Amino acid sequence: MKFTEKLKAKKADKIENPAKETAKKEKKPLKQKIKDSMNKKYIKNGSYSVVISAVFIVIVLVVNMIVGSLPSKYTEVDVSAQKLYSITDDTKNFLKKLDKDVTIYQVVQSGSEDETIKKLLEKYEEGSDHIKVEQKDPVVNPKFTSEYTSDDVAANSLIVVCGDRSKVVNYSSIYESSIDYNTYQSTTTGFDGEGQIDSAISYVTSEDLPVLYTLDGHGEKDLDSTLQEDIQKANIDIKSLNLITEESVPDDAACLLINAPTSDISESEKDAIIDYLENGGKAMIFSDYTEESMDNFDAVLKNYGVERTEGIVIEGDSQHYAQMPYYLVPTVNSTDAVSDFASKGYYVLMPYAQGIKKTDDVRDTVTINSLLTTSDSAYQKTDLENMETTEKEDGDLEGPFPLAVSITEDLGDDKKTQIVYFASSAIFNDQMNATVSGANYELLSSSLSWLCGTEEDSSISIPSKSYDMTALMVPSSDASFWSIFVTAVVPVTILLVGFGIWLKRRKQ
Repeated sequence: MKFTEKLKAKKADKIENPAKETAKKEKKPLKQKIKDSMNKKYIKNGSYSVVISAVFIVIVLVVNMIVGSLPSKYTEVDVSAQKLYSITDDTKNFLKKLDKDVTIYQVVQSGSEDETIKKLLEKYEEGSDHIKVEQKDPVVNPKFTSEYTSDDVAANSLIVVCGDRSKVVNYSSIYESSIDYNTYQSTTTGFDGEGQIDSAISYVTSEDLPVLYTLDGHGEKDLDSTLQEDIQKANIDIKSLNLITEESVPDDAACLLINAPTSDISESEKDAIIDYLENGGKAMIFSDYTEESMDNFDAVLKNYGVERTEGIVIEGDSQHYAQMPYYLVPTVNSTDAVSDFASKGYYVLMPYAQGIKKTDDVRDTVTINSLLTTSDSAYQKTDLENMETTEKEDGDLEGPFPLAVSITEDLGDDKKTQIVYFASSAIFNDQMNATVSGANYELLSSSLSWLCGTEEDSSISIPSKSYDMTALMVPSSDASFWSIFVTAVVPVTILLVGFGIWLKRRKQ
């Protein structure tokens, strides 16, 4: 066969078998085929990895943004021993009932905020839609505080505003302190932020504040400073009253306080007090043992079915006294006057108390309930001048004795007389109160709320919390570091690692 014929035959074979020719061209070594296949697989898997990494990073960022925007009550846990960064259930209920807009200004330069106060304010803002918290820098706004007070306002003080009413909560009143007179060093002992803020909110949202008149002119004991502060914190105004000059109890009196007079009141004062009570008045009365004649004072008590017994009460049951048998730890009975207090199970300390006796000739409209009572083992020493022992002797009056009572008399026409009578004024001094961790003053606060009619109002009184430095706190610098680390460093690192792996696989 000639060359030209062979060439024509070869061309014809190509035309007739194109697939065979293509197969010859595409035929490669097995090693190369495997390598090409792996490269395609790596490229495909690397693309998937980048996509998955990107999706993961986006999810992490979104989750962080969502968590960061959540209220602190969902993201933070108060692990301090005294719950310094939390608000009590009483405050939570108080905020739920709030129906007026209140703004709380924290007066402090930026970067110098008291973290404890700042965290507490966040709880208030989260607790009610009517609470708004703002920070005012006195450097930026030097004249801001002058709108509400002419006094100097310390850093981290608060100004609570509602409409035209305002109240300044000084930084010094938020933290309680004591002085060691041996070293003259001051130590922070308590945190009263919640109590002070509640009091301020109650003050600015109240229309009228109750007035407590204290009877003067008969050697009455002055209220201890801490007790006065507690009463004022409950938004009750305190005014003195001289019935010799005034002749009658003022019409705006929410309650009359008679604090253990050492000399008797006059006949006209007795009549004025009884007239006030018989017209729906309220009174808190204290008495101490005295050998002075107190006929007119006792007449006020007898008009409502009670009288003082002679001498002082001695407790025979060691479970009902502290150190000395006349430092009484009475049983707290749940009555309308102190029901909330009684439910908390606190102990009170009542020294040098007289017993209270209920008379038989009291009106049927008068109801007398015992607030504090001794054990059955208590007895009363009547001859104190010749007393040589606190042990029970012949002639001693046998208990149990009421030591405090609440008295009510329904007068009709929605009028009601209310009296709380304590047979010892020593129950309400700072030393006795400190011994029982503030329980005595809380008892007084509960009684005054009942007398002054603040239980159904917006008034609230929260005792201070013992300051405990064992609370766990993260410094702001550490918090910033970890925030940046979680939201930026970790996602960027994951992205770079993923991108590096993808490049490596692509080159293979």
